[in-house]
Amino acid sequence: MAGQLRIITGPMFAGKTSALLAIAEEARRAHRRVAVVKPLADDRYHAHALATHDGRTLGATPVRSAQELPAAVAGADLVIIDEVHFFGASLVEPVERLLAAGVDVAAAGLETDHRGEVFEPLGALMARATAVRRLTCPCAVCGLPATHTQRLAPGGGRIVVGGVGMYEARCPGCFRPGV
Repeated sequence: MAGQLRIITGPMFAGKTSALLAIAEEARRAHRRVAVVKPLADDRYHAHALATHDGRTLGATPVRSAQELPAAVAGADLVIIDEVHFFGASLVEPVERLLAAGVDVAAAGLETDHRGEVFEPLGALMARATAVRRLTCPCAVCGLPATHTQRLAPGGGRIVVGGVGMYEARCPGCFRPGV
């Protein structure tokens, strides 16, 4: 039987990593073999853990590229991947191989970048997903539901690692693409 793919997306500060922690906790209570991975480049809070913005953590294996994923999760029947947008489109093929082998995958990441453009691999993974959960949080400007991530500092590439003070969650009306 093919594995199930669950995607969690939304702007920064919407609770994507918290949702992954809840999935991992539930799976471990059910005695499942859980492997947790994160991109090596995401070193904001902990090098070897997923970390929420409010300080909760879950041990994770950092991987440099999507090609390292299969070796990092060998033997798991549930793979949890955070910050999938750091991996780009190259993540789709390893995830498809895991699913074909009957491994369940729960993955979270930003659906769009600070310009409002779709981040791969989210589009491709969402098209293959068994379930997609879009999270929102209050807009940092007006309080309406935020669906975008606003970069506050100009410049830099498409991916600039940062957190509070560098990014804000914004509703469509308050979001300013490319700022």
